[in-house]
Amino acid sequence: MGTVLAVFKIMPDDMDHFEEIKEAIKSAIPEGAQLQEIREEPIAFGLKALKVGVTMEDTGGILDKVEDALRNVPHVESVNLETTTLI
Repeated sequence: MGTVLAVFKIMPDDMDHFEEIKEAIKSAIPEGAQLQEIREEPIAFGLKALKVGVTMEDTGGILDKVEDALRNVPHVESVNLETTTLI
């Protein structure tokens, strides 16, 4: 086993709650995972997505727990796992 870096792309349901979403993500990461980075990615016409980097041990089920936790953040429309890599 090793350490995995997963990058998620998160789309807000509206831009009015963008900063709230960023703060909620920080506390939503479950035990066993560590938030590494949150950065904004411009999409179009003032829309932005969040790219969230999370590290965790390569153990069964932790990736799903992180993704579920991110999906349950208020005002999140979608969560897509973009990449995973061993580090």
